[in-house]
Amino acid sequence: MSVSELRRDPVTGRWVVVSTERPRADDFDRTPVVIQPDDSCPFCGGHEHMTPFEVLAYRNGSPSNQPGWDLRVVPNQSPIVRVEGDLDRQGEGLFDKMNGIGAHEVIIESPRHEDTLATQPEAGVERLLRAFQERIQDLRRDIRFKSFLPFKNHGAAAGAHLEHSHSQLFALPIVPREVRDELEGARVHYTAKERCLFCDIVRQELAEGRRVVAENGEAVALAPYASRSPFETWVLPRRHHSRFEDAPGGEVAAVARLLRDVLRRMDAALERPPYSFVIHSAPVSEPADFYHWHIELLPKVTRFGAFEWATGFHRNPTPPETAAKVLRETNGA
Repeated sequence: MSVSELRRDPVTGRWVVVSTERPRADDFDRTPVVIQPDDSCPFCGGHEHMTPFEVLAYRNGSPSNQPGWDLRVVPNQSPIVRVEGDLDRQGEGLFDKMNGIGAHEVIIESPRHEDTLATQPEAGVERLLRAFQERIQDLRRDIRFKSFLPFKNHGAAAGAHLEHSHSQLFALPIVPREVRDELEGARVHYTAKERCLFCDIVRQELAEGRRVVAENGEAVALAPYASRSPFETWVLPRRHHSRFEDAPGGEVAAVARLLRDVLRRMDAALERPPYSFVIHSAPVSEPADFYHWHIELLPKVTRFGAFEWATGFHRNPTPPETAAKVLRETNGA
């Protein structure tokens, strides 16, 4: 009888329970993302008056906050953190607090309601990554902000409140714990071996091939060894850069092409699943040349329960080797 494996993530030290048996049907939630027409959608072209004023837009010569755009960035109408005010750090005995200072922006990826990143041309995904870069480069001039979180939720099961395809960007006055864990793992590896941990992962995975999903001249998509959920995929540039916002244009374009390729494969293999992805990048507040920026993409096809909550372990019913093989053999065209 097959047994599960406990696998340790080499970056964070996080443990994952990976099943070595064939996945069962009840291991998965299969709820395809279906985008319904919505005449009241505030993100559609022609509804620019329904959003805050844009802070960035890629336009075709049209005036600001009017139709005639390919991508818009606007402040979130109900932000979790706000730019206005002071941090006002305080202590309450053992406890620490500060004001919820930061920035919370929405990137509207297309004026067309039915578009997704998987169905847009390659230029659409590149525009999104380029907009993330431009906004981070602008926001990092504010010395209160120490880290940035560019991410996307696609589908209600992934946390998206509107069906119209969009992404979000947070600027934060702290470095989140998850980022700290990755930074520490990368720093320890570099101190011991004088090599980037992520570069080592890319070299090993390309040599073995079992967990590689796709690749091009400047980027690699792979199923990480200790995948937290079925079909988790990382997209990494081959060349070493620590901060996403400073990555050169050719590299960003190659990552965008590969990200779109993976999303199309997932749409075909998993029947248009909800998903989230996050761009992991070194914080601006400290030197981190040992870090390597990358994108982590997680389809939302399994449930998170008490076992995961209590242990901090993730339970993955699909070995990453199997997931990578399925996506490799799927035609996403």
